[in-house]
Amino acid sequence: MHLPTPSYPRFHLAFPVTDLAAARRFYGDFLGCAEGRSSDDWVDFDFFGHQIVAHKVSAGGMTDATSLVDGEQVPVRHFGVVTDLATWQALADRFRAAGTKFIIEPYTRFKGEPGEQATMFFLDPFGNALEFKAFADMNRLFAK
Repeated sequence: MHLPTPSYPRFHLAFPVTDLAAARRFYGDFLGCAEGRSSDDWVDFDFFGHQIVAHKVSAGGMTDATSLVDGEQVPVRHFGVVTDLATWQALADRFRAAGTKFIIEPYTRFKGEPGEQATMFFLDPFGNALEFKAFADMNRLFAK
């Protein structure tokens, strides 16, 4: 799956994993992220044109908290990507077909409000929460 590359500034996010081979399978093989630089302790991935880095840590380094958002307990420590609705729907269909266990099933939150968005959350193999979201109008991304 070829992922779109943004033409604007890109984010960089480092996050913990307990197994780099499993991270490569999940982020590289399953999500289709190209691999960049790596070492014995970390690996870079191209996440929709953004740089994410999986750093190997012990199991004790993996913790999380949640926060209530639109009636759902959202993992505080999470990252993801904002896509158009067609891409989001294709991803949701792909993840469902793969038997993904969602933390928050794909749905539309903040219906009828300026921040209305499609969203879904699930965990990578290390417990890191991923959010994929979409707006009908990308100009509403920061709408109040």
